[in-house]
Amino acid sequence: QAQSTPRRGARRAMSSRGSSGYDRHITIFSPEGRLYQVEYAFKAIQTSGLTSVGVRGVDCACVATQKKIPDKLHDPASVTNMHRISEHVGLVTTGIMPDCRSSVQTLREEAAEFKFNYGYEMPVDALAKRAADLAQVYTQHAYMRPLGVSLIIVGMDLEGETKTPKLYRCDPAGYFAGYKATSSGQKEQEANNFFEKKIKGAPDAAYGYDETVQTALGCLQNVVGADLKASDVEICVVRASDPRFVPLSDAEIEAQLTAMAEQD
Repeated sequence: QAQSTPRRGARRAMSSRGSSGYDRHITIFSPEGRLYQVEYAFKAIQTSGLTSVGVRGVDCACVATQKKIPDKLHDPASVTNMHRISEHVGLVTTGIMPDCRSSVQTLREEAAEFKFNYGYEMPVDALAKRAADLAQVYTQHAYMRPLGVSLIIVGMDLEGETKTPKLYRCDPAGYFAGYKATSSGQKEQEANNFFEKKIKGAPDAAYGYDETVQTALGCLQNVVGADLKASDVEICVVRASDPRFVPLSDAEIEAQLTAMAEQD
């Protein structure tokens, strides 16, 4: 009886601390079935201060994100969240920047190895699945931590003459799925609400290139709550007419913003 008293006290102390007893190791489930370290990784993405979006059209796809220069001494040309993985596939990262670079480097190696082995570019869905598989491994080993990064991947799958735009998102838990439109980052919920209203209003709408880019820009303007300038955003696109993953210049972004203002 004397030996059982400290144990009961320890259990009571554990329950009074709530989650703190179950977030010491990534592999320990809480009694509610939660992995707190993985949830903290999602929180790290949302506290990055940026919001990124992706939109898929009928013959194109684009990713867009806020561009914030953290220090006035930085060269703006060296600060980017857009990364090309292969010629026809690229992504936007949101979260902890060193983790982002690590993920991008790993996926570039995976895509290069795939092309070397099979003689053609890694399809977008295969790359997204591989990114999710690697992220999932980080959730089951106590000597690792999840990467605090969310990836929105776009690309053009080429099968003969057929060119199909694809849009995927991968998260730190190892989940991935294809989307018509998606977002990640600080204002993720507001951005998803914007897309849901847009798609609910016209569920069968086939967005061309201009509509796709303007939907992404309109979503960012909506969640930021202010008019954007070309220097405030980064946009990269893939198109059926030019399947390469390429960034839009400031002049091209400004032209799209002007077109949006004229429509309003």
